[in-house]
Amino acid sequence: MRTPDSQFENLKDFDFTPNYQEIDGLRIHYVDEGPKDGQPILLLHGQPTWGYLFRHMIKPLANAGFR
Repeated sequence: MRTPDSQFENLKDFDFTPNYQEIDGLRIHYVDEGPKDGQPILLLHGQPTWGYLFRHMIKPLANAGFR
């Protein structure tokens, strides 16, 4: 079961390009923002939250040079 992609269109303050990785048949969404040579930071949400929780953190981290 998966939420249709159309449900995530036009989300307020979440204008990030969607990226996906499939692992063992599960499609995992991730956001990859900031400079490609920046130090990566992993923001991992718990259940029942989702990546929208980090929407106000992504741009400041990317602007600070993190990925």
